[in-house]
Amino acid sequence: MTERTYTPATAASGVQAALRLLDGRWKLEILFHLFDGKVQRFSTLERLIPGISQKMLAQQLRQLEADGLIVRTVYNQVPPKVEYHLTGWGQALCPALDALLTWAERKDAPPSAPDA
Repeated sequence: MTERTYTPATAASGVQAALRLLDGRWKLEILFHLFDGKVQRFSTLERLIPGISQKMLAQQLRQLEADGLIVRTVYNQVPPKVEYHLTGWGQALCPALDALLTWAERKDAPPSAPDA
């Protein structure tokens, strides 16, 4: 893979496009429930995320699937069984979100002394 050279404008545009993939009230919480290779059923995700409606969960999962972050597996059985897990690309997002969380936590931390 060749290394890309970014300008401030192309870098900003690329980050905005990435953030749009995560835009949605519940998408990040869904992703965090699927990190570490976890496979979750629809009903389990619904229980794990208080306050989300079935309609909203289905919509957010469809968008994440369409964007290539998760895979939906349907089993041909009665009652229907549907499972969700991250794609490799979706799993690769975990370190970036962890770094973002660490960065956000630093906002309220006391300033550190400059290196001597």
